[in-house]
Amino acid sequence: MRKIIIIAFLILAAAITGIFYSMDDDKALSATAHTTKVGVLLSGSHTDKNYCQAHYEALEALRPKDKLNLDIVYRENVAGDCYPDIISLIRDEGCRIIVGVSFQFGKDMERAAELYPDVYFLHTGGTSAHSNFSSFFGRMYQARYLLGIIAGSKTKTGQIGYVAAFPIPEVIRGINAFTLGVRSVRPDAVVRVRYCNSWTDDEAAGKACAELLERHPIDVMAMHTNSLAPHREADRRGVWSVGCNRDSAETFPDTYLAACVWQWRDCYYKQILDCLQGKFHGSNVWMDINDGIVALSAPTRHVDARAMAAVEAANRNFYHRTFDVFYGPVKDNTGNIRIEAGESMADSEMLNGFFWYVEGVTVEGL
Repeated sequence: MRKIIIIAFLILAAAITGIFYSMDDDKALSATAHTTKVGVLLSGSHTDKNYCQAHYEALEALRPKDKLNLDIVYRENVAGDCYPDIISLIRDEGCRIIVGVSFQFGKDMERAAELYPDVYFLHTGGTSAHSNFSSFFGRMYQARYLLGIIAGSKTKTGQIGYVAAFPIPEVIRGINAFTLGVRSVRPDAVVRVRYCNSWTDDEAAGKACAELLERHPIDVMAMHTNSLAPHREADRRGVWSVGCNRDSAETFPDTYLAACVWQWRDCYYKQILDCLQGKFHGSNVWMDINDGIVALSAPTRHVDARAMAAVEAANRNFYHRTFDVFYGPVKDNTGNIRIEAGESMADSEMLNGFFWYVEGVTVEGL
């Protein structure tokens, strides 16, 4: 008798579970039955083969009816003062979701979010959250550390160049993580940084790269800009390079090693589906490499097995959370201990207070 009762209970539980799953499926189908208009603010071109294109490709993958059924309106090469563009997307285009892909868009997006409480705002790279406003980003510094291992394994001179956009915490965090990765396999290496003061200016980024290569025996170039000009300059001179945001191996087959890349699609899918289903809760999320939002691209044929073994060992430590990049002891580039042994850097400081450089970094031209 008891067995019969248990079996009956299990059947009932399975039936109830099936009902709930069916309800969730129905709700998901209902949420995407009608087309939703999404407005996207890009800081550059959707064909930049870099940061903006990575966002564009992720969002385009969600456009079809069998995905999220989106009608997406893009505004390209948007300046930091983007409030007029946001208002136009809402009033003129009828967008119910606004996506901004630059940290600089944050203040204007928050301002608009207060004015339009029925519109959802998704900000990549920001740190704020409200009832209709979410910000999210990935711990790209972890992938940059892995990229640093590849660069450090490749250099013969111990001199690595780095073209960067602006001296802000996000960029400095990446420079420092990359350098720690480099020096984990080449302790005497120097990373020489030059800022070009632009995300998108090809001329400025190319000039910064050329000046570094002319002044130092650099044999590997790295960068944190949305311009491919440093890759082109390095390729022209026969210098190895490592990339960021999106894999450019096909464009530079003879000199490219690997890249730290963004994988936005799954993140956007969840965020937008929550909006459509009425499950949206404003939050600020900083995802790590295990969440899949950041990764190392497939290495090219120029990266040897020894380098990849070191990368895989470090990645396993990330996976098991036995290590993060800014675990002490860490010295700055003046010789002072900034993170004591057994301690780690707080997220708040990494996000907002990173204005110093680790040992091995030299900044030029500021």
